Amino acid sequence: MKIFLDTSDVKVIRKYCEIGLIDGVTTNPTLMKQAGRNPVEVISEISSLFNSDASISAEVVADSAKDMIIQAEQYHSINKNVTIKVPCTYEGLKACKKLSDRDIKVNVTLIFSLNQSILAVKAGATYISPFIGRCEDNDIDGIDLISSIRKIFKLNNITKTHILAASIRNIDHINDSYKAGADIVTLPPKIFEEMYKHFLTDQGLAQFDKDWKELNK
Repeated sequence: MKIFLDTSDVKVIRKYCEIGLIDGVTTNPTLMKQAGRNPVEVISEISSLFNSDASISAEVVADSAKDMIIQAEQYHSINKNVTIKVPCTYEGLKACKKLSDRDIKVNVTLIFSLNQSILAVKAGATYISPFIGRCEDNDIDGIDLISSIRKIFKLNNITKTHILAASIRNIDHINDSYKAGADIVTLPPKIFEEMYKHFLTDQGLAQFDKDWKELNK
């Protein structure tokens, strides 16, 4: 069970790395644009914060598999922990197959159906990313999709491809994704912060603090 952060903000990633509970990072072109920096520079900084067992997803943006692979090679040369993220399209899957044949880790993103996940597995994907929130936006049960993928994986003894639940928008998405069989969830920092907060914890701490002060009068 792993947790990734879904952000390109190096300062935020560095902060949460200190807690020792973050196993990787996912980025995308939109997050890169928000960061307002050179993507290669950002990926280089992020990857340096993690050991070689982590996964830092860097998304390629191109119309052809050939151009995707050219971008992928640039990212892959940065650090062994960089994972190449490609879309679940004909060209994206083509690029995935060629990269995975070279033992380069690939995250096939924008998964919205069981058949897409099957093709991604066939292409050698290390990770597949079903988009929970965006599924719901389009009247698709994203959690059921994860359950179906997990069932197929078990029936076919698929162990080399990991289910990475993405487009997480609330705590229920996290809990339900793990219950459905996701190996990893990738979270916006704001949602990660909500994971360790609870009003009963706050009440308990307030009571402990009050009792401690009374003992030390």
